[in-house]
Amino acid sequence: MAFDVTSLTFIALFSPFLAALLAPVLVARLGSKAAWILALVPILVFAHFLRFLPEVAAGEVVTGGYVWVPSFNLSFSWFLDGLSLTFALLIAGIGALIVLYAGGYMEGHPQQGRFLAFLFLFMGAMLGVVISDSLMMLFVYWELTSITSFLLIGFDHHREASRRAALQALLVTGGGGLALLAGLLFIWNISGTTQLSLLVHGGDVLRQSPFYFAALVLVLGGAFTKSAQFPFHFWLPNAMEAPTPVSAYLHSATMVKAGIYLLMRLNPVLGDTAAWQILLPFFGGLTMLIGALMAIRQTDLKLMLAYTTVSSLGLLVMLIGFGSEHALEAAVLYLIAHSLFKGSLFMVAGIIDHGTGTRDVRQLAGLRKAMPIIFAAAFAAALSMAGLPPFFGFLAKEEIYYALAHANPRAILFTGVAIIGNALMLAIAFAVGLKPFVGVPLKTPKAAHEGPVLLWLGPTVLAFFGLVAAVFSDTFHAAVSTPMASAVAGDTRAVEMSLIPHIGIPLALSLFTIGLGVMIFTMLAKARDLMTRTLDAVGPGPDKGFDAFVSGLVRVSASLTRVLQPGRLEFYVTATCAMIAAALLIPLFIYDELPAMPIWPAKAQIQELTFVVIAVIGLVAVLMASSRLTAIVALGIQGFAVAVLFLLFGAPDLSFTQFMVETLSVVILTLVMTRLRLSPSDHRGFGQKLMDGTIAVACGIGFALMLLKSTEQPFDNSLTAFFNAYSKVIAHGNNVVNVIIVDFRGTDTLGEIAVVMITALAILSLIRIRTGSKLRPADNNPDDDYDRVGKGRA
Repeated sequence: MAFDVTSLTFIALFSPFLAALLAPVLVARLGSKAAWILALVPILVFAHFLRFLPEVAAGEVVTGGYVWVPSFNLSFSWFLDGLSLTFALLIAGIGALIVLYAGGYMEGHPQQGRFLAFLFLFMGAMLGVVISDSLMMLFVYWELTSITSFLLIGFDHHREASRRAALQALLVTGGGGLALLAGLLFIWNISGTTQLSLLVHGGDVLRQSPFYFAALVLVLGGAFTKSAQFPFHFWLPNAMEAPTPVSAYLHSATMVKAGIYLLMRLNPVLGDTAAWQILLPFFGGLTMLIGALMAIRQTDLKLMLAYTTVSSLGLLVMLIGFGSEHALEAAVLYLIAHSLFKGSLFMVAGIIDHGTGTRDVRQLAGLRKAMPIIFAAAFAAALSMAGLPPFFGFLAKEEIYYALAHANPRAILFTGVAIIGNALMLAIAFAVGLKPFVGVPLKTPKAAHEGPVLLWLGPTVLAFFGLVAAVFSDTFHAAVSTPMASAVAGDTRAVEMSLIPHIGIPLALSLFTIGLGVMIFTMLAKARDLMTRTLDAVGPGPDKGFDAFVSGLVRVSASLTRVLQPGRLEFYVTATCAMIAAALLIPLFIYDELPAMPIWPAKAQIQELTFVVIAVIGLVAVLMASSRLTAIVALGIQGFAVAVLFLLFGAPDLSFTQFMVETLSVVILTLVMTRLRLSPSDHRGFGQKLMDGTIAVACGIGFALMLLKSTEQPFDNSLTAFFNAYSKVIAHGNNVVNVIIVDFRGTDTLGEIAVVMITALAILSLIRIRTGSKLRPADNNPDDDYDRVGKGRA
């Protein structure tokens, strides 16, 4: 069977979700060997998207998809250009290596199948984010990444730290997702389009809008929370409670890069403004420094790498917003380099933990002979992270200084930030990728040994690719870097950086960074102690602030719930009716929309007046009733009178429905009242009766005035004409009212039926709930039972 490009892309997009269903079954049968089979899914996805590389490299854009909700211009569609294609290749390619790595790392774990299922769900969500063309499709997948990352971070749910980290990540990124939703709605409203492929070529339509700043702040809220920018950076290091395969995937190609992708995607339409060039470099530069300084303090290999990821994300945000000619090209190169070396180093950290039983850098040394393959991969990745040749990280660092090195004070400030951050990251790179492998071997909890091929394959491939991409930089730039930079910039950009550095100030800055980083590495223990003392002096940070915020939120919510949800039905009814009365009456008076005083028609028939009088008599009977049963029966008098009025005014169907409803209501309420042990009469005091009566009268007057005002407007018979014209043609029914209820409003009618059913079940439950197993007579201690029902305890 032949598939077109659209169908194949659709299959590629959903194949990770299918793999998630198969993972537990395959692992149950094959154990860790199932990883080899499951890895074929992201490999095939990678191969599918790789087919578009020549087309995209030539400057073309690939779009496709299916119509979702045509009336709202919503579609399930994708958009492949240099930016989205590069991200898709990183997600699928690194994802395949992570699946293999997880097979070895989680070998023997009783929940390995569940873990791989979560991993594939996360992969599918990230693919959806980066290739979505529809704004709504982007948001749906965006939130799905938060949910699936919650499952992955909290995988070891028996540990409190894992549960806390997962909840923290979900709350922070989920809250940012709500801000993003509002921002996307702003963009939709301003631009009038829901397609990114059209939006990014929309010119200055967003920048010229008076709502530009509101849209920008909301979008930054979503991007900053997802990519852990200050002050939301604290959740990312805590996410290290997840198993190492999650950390490697989350930090290299997925989750945290989603915010970077969003900023890059919207740069052509939101960028190049004063707000963009102030907010992004400021928060990005601050995040870079905080992440790098916090990394120096750590002794756990994963935490050291996690904080350098925070620093790297800050650097990317700073470059995206900097606004110089080559800043976007530098961001593109660094994003690719970071994906390669950070994925490799995280997997190395997991292998060291797997092979020695510890991740504490102070207890690790001399592992080179026991782990030669891992040492080669770790050292190569560390060189790339340090920005040294001949690795791709060197190209990125040189382009960064070439983009930042200008004579104005702003450029000098952010160049200084980049130098300090890069020097600190060089020190951490050597601390993770070199220090554990050199020197005199230290005794570790487990005898150090090389891992199986499933473990060392991933870091080796990524480190090797970081070398190949740099050596063959011309070819790599033509295929990947240049199309990606052009997509981010919104115009054609040629990336030309090679292993031959920029001679002059950029090279001098690079050499100075290397020297400073080596010096920090040689004094790492002293730098760690200094940072520890400094942070202790500063006091609690955002992480503790998050706990205080959540604790305060819970207390406020509990207090508010006690006020708004006291468990008393009478309170809920009173509050609801009071709000209805306010909503009906206040706008009428504020906007002076009161209707003209109604005049009784001169030709009113005597029978009509008769039934109006009967309805009034029924009302008086309800108010004067000495018992609830009498009030219920009297209430039926009004309903029947209104039903007759409907009949007299030519609405027999409505009249019949009213008769049925009133009859059933009286019968059911009477049966219920005979089963409940309630007092026979109303025991409310005069004050409560007065308040309840006032609210009831206000509701009645509000509805009456609203209906009178509505009937003053000219009658629009367009719906009448529509239903008359199409009831027979479309629904094949002659009775227009029935057709409206059953066909045109079928879902609404189904909902109404469901409400009635739920109400009936609630009544049945209320009848059956008793202290004992048997129903007792209705006339025993009625006052006590009335109090219990009234206060929500019966």
